[in-house]
Amino acid sequence: FYTYNDFIAATKYYPTFGSSGSLDVQKRELAAYFANVKQETGTLQYIREINRNNVYCDTSRGIPCPAGTKAYYGRGPLQLTWNYNYDAAGKAFNMNLLQNPDQVAQNGVLSWRSSVWFWMQNSNCHTAITQNQGFGATIRAINGGQECGKGSETQPAQNRINYYKDFCSQLGVSPGGNLGC
Repeated sequence: FYTYNDFIAATKYYPTFGSSGSLDVQKRELAAYFANVKQETGTLQYIREINRNNVYCDTSRGIPCPAGTKAYYGRGPLQLTWNYNYDAAGKAFNMNLLQNPDQVAQNGVLSWRSSVWFWMQNSNCHTAITQNQGFGATIRAINGGQECGKGSETQPAQNRINYYKDFCSQLGVSPGGNLGC
């Protein structure tokens, strides 16, 4: 499902993704993105969240959860979750993802695009890396409520850090500071 060609097609919507700052910053951004993708998808084996029992509907932001709609559990490389994220991504793409969130799990380009959109527009991950806040800021932005603030790194957060360091090593760049939550 996750193909290189679909990834490249999705990134064309975001020309500053992986191309901002020095070459080292660009490498760190790609390492950070793929480290989080690796954790979220179990090394690109999962398209949908394993535990699909959670509905992830929060109407306090004024975004409904239409009757009959599937739950807003995670889908795609960064596991887009919550009704308000599907709504915002859908508006950015001129699609109704709120009514049909499963489109993110059915179309490879859309799946990658939703994750790059989240990285660039909705989570501040791009800014965290390009402004040298460190990899830990991406963990907080993506899954901080579950993985950060526990007194020490949770296993998922530590996995992300290890993946990031490995990708940085493969790309020949120092991981920089502020790696943890």
